Amino acid sequence: MKYLAQRVVAIIPTILVVSILIFVLMRVLPGDVATMILLGPDGSGTVNPQEVADLREKLSLDRPLPLQYLEWIGGMLRLDAGNSLWSRQPVFSELASRAPLTVQLGLMSTVISLVIALPTGILAAVKRGTWIDYSSRLFAIAGLSIPSFWVGVLIILALVTYFQWTPPLGYVGITQNPWVNFQQLIWAALSLGYIQAALVSRMMRSSLLEVMREDYVRTARAKGIRESRVVLMHAVKNAMLPVITIIGLGLAQIIGGTVVIETVFNLPGVGRFMVDSINHRDYPVVQTLTFLFAVVFATANLVVDFFYTWLDPRIRFS
Repeated sequence: MKYLAQRVVAIIPTILVVSILIFVLMRVLPGDVATMILLGPDGSGTVNPQEVADLREKLSLDRPLPLQYLEWIGGMLRLDAGNSLWSRQPVFSELASRAPLTVQLGLMSTVISLVIALPTGILAAVKRGTWIDYSSRLFAIAGLSIPSFWVGVLIILALVTYFQWTPPLGYVGITQNPWVNFQQLIWAALSLGYIQAALVSRMMRSSLLEVMREDYVRTARAKGIRESRVVLMHAVKNAMLPVITIIGLGLAQIIGGTVVIETVFNLPGVGRFMVDSINHRDYPVVQTLTFLFAVVFATANLVVDFFYTWLDPRIRFS
C-alpha cells in the first residue's frame, strides 16, 4: 500500500504540469475563436475589430492568461469546465452525452485486443519456429505497420465492395437496441483492437519465451506436470509483467485512436467532439478533453502498478 500511495502522490504534480502545458499550447495556436464564431461555420461572414473585441470580452478571452488559467483549473476541480465557446452549452453536459460511446468503444477494443493477442502470443511461444509462430509474426508486423485509421478505411471498403453493406450511421445506445449498437461499433473496435493486439502479442511471445527458460519451469516439467499446465499455471503469470505494461500504455493508443476512428466511422463520441472543437478553436472543450485524457492515462498507469504488486509482491518493498 505504501508503494501505491507514493505513486498516487507522484501523479499530482504530473497532472498539474500537463494542465499548464495544455493551457499554454492552446493559446499559442494560430487563429482566434471570436473571429471564427463571427465568421460562421462556413467562414463567409464579415467582422469588424469592435465586434471581435466585444465578443472576446463576453467570452472572458480578454482577461490576463494567469487569471484565465486559475479560473479554468478551479472549475475543473469543481467539475465545472464552463461552456463551449462554439455551442454555448456546458462542456461536461456535452461530454456526458458522448462519453458512453467512447467508453464502450474503448472497452470493446481492449477486450478484442486481449482475446486476439494473448492466445496468439502464447501459441507463438509454445510453437516457436513453426508455421503458427511465423503466422503470428506476420500478424503482428502488419498490425504494427498499419495505422488504425487505415485499417478502418480498409474495413469500410471491404464491407461496401464485397457485401454492399455499410455500418449504420449515428449512434444508438446499447440499452435501446443492442444489435444496432453492436453493428455500429464492432468494426471501429476491431480497427483499434487489432493494432493493440499486434503489440501485445509480440510482447507476450518474447516474455513467455524468456520465462520458459527459467529453472523453475524446467523443474515443473521434470516433476511430470503436463506441458499445458506448466505453461498456463507457471510461466504465463510470470510473463505477464511486461505485457501488463504494454496493455496500460496501449490505453493511450486507444484514446488517441478514438479521435481518428470516430471520425472515420462517423461516430459522435468524445474523439469526434475533440476534432470538431480543435477545428473551432474551442478552448474550454479542447483543454478539458485533453486534461481528462491525461488523467485517464495517469490512472491507467496507476492500475498497472497495482497489478504489478499483485503479480510480484517484491515490488511492495521497493
